[in-house]
Amino acid sequence: QVQLVESGGGLVQAEGSLRLSCAASGSIFSTGDMRWYRQAPGKLRELVAAITLGGTANYADSVKGRFTISRDNAKNTVYLQMNSLRSEDTAVYYCNAELMRYMGNYYSNYWGQGTQVTVSS
Repeated sequence: QVQLVESGGGLVQAEGSLRLSCAASGSIFSTGDMRWYRQAPGKLRELVAAITLGGTANYADSVKGRFTISRDNAKNTVYLQMNSLRSEDTAVYYCNAELMRYMGNYYSNYWGQGTQVTVSS
């Protein structure tokens, strides 16, 4: 069974930092683009950051200069380093990735279960 498992969420004070991790597990042959989304109460899910297999990263304007996405291809893991956190960053953060299973010849899209990040002001 292929799955994404996030960790690292929690409660932090404004201007603090957190590091989220998302590990893909199961019979994975290859990991493609990986992304972090977030969803605040009453709001739509939004893309926060994305990174390609080659390491090219893109960010939402609201987090540029504060968040850094990175990946370890050997571990099929993506990270989100969040600095200078603000109350408006409070949300459930979801990992999303394109994964190819062994014996497969195409990528499928997977979601993690989400991890809560709460920033107190």
